[in-house]
Amino acid sequence: MATLEIRDLHVSVEDKEILRGVDLTVKAGETHAIMGPNGSGKSTLAYAIAGHPKYTVTSGEVLLDGESVLDMAVDERARAGLFLAMQYPVEVPGVSVSNFLRTAVTAVRGEAPKLREFSKEMRSAMAELQIDPAFAQRNLNEGFSGGEKKRHEILQLEMLKPKVAVLDETDSGLDIDALKIVSEGVNRFRSGGETGVLLITHYTRILRYVKPDFVHVFAAGRVVEEGGPELAELLENEGYERFTKAGASA
Repeated sequence: MATLEIRDLHVSVEDKEILRGVDLTVKAGETHAIMGPNGSGKSTLAYAIAGHPKYTVTSGEVLLDGESVLDMAVDERARAGLFLAMQYPVEVPGVSVSNFLRTAVTAVRGEAPKLREFSKEMRSAMAELQIDPAFAQRNLNEGFSGGEKKRHEILQLEMLKPKVAVLDETDSGLDIDALKIVSEGVNRFRSGGETGVLLITHYTRILRYVKPDFVHVFAAGRVVEEGGPELAELLENEGYERFTKAGASA
């Protein structure tokens, strides 16, 4: 049963401290929502966990099943069971969706899946996400709409089956139909109870479909409030202002 532990994490970007001591534990079967205003450090946490070189961990720990991921390269973190759905997925011209997914699945599983079995698995996952089969032959993220990019991120999630998924503003730019489809994909992923989800969002609308067990409010690079789903409703009604002030004065 997977556990992601973040202990007193401090992260800087170009010598400017962004995260100022974050403590958070995500256990298998749990969904944690991180909410907060722009610039509060939410995406910094996601990219620091994933190993983006721009984000420098100056102190603290990130452990997956008791093992430090900070000592791992980016690809090693992915093979260990960490997954990041990026807010702005990059385009990779010349690499098809199908080839990308098969390469990623091979890396994570340690062996190449048989082509027929992989194709069947991919088509099934695409059908669940209402993705046109022709999508598999398109270049990765090239010319994709915002909704297509987000559906592809969830397609990766369902194919790779990581231990812990970090979803950075997966709801950004989605219309209501796409939001429901993407949310259903997240719910399928977590339905087995053996995986953890860290869901980063500005808004409560995705939380109507992906029900969190815990909600954490970020402000000024730290967690300033924690609670259950009712905390998200409080934020919907009152906004972030009082939490922002609390973070600035801490």
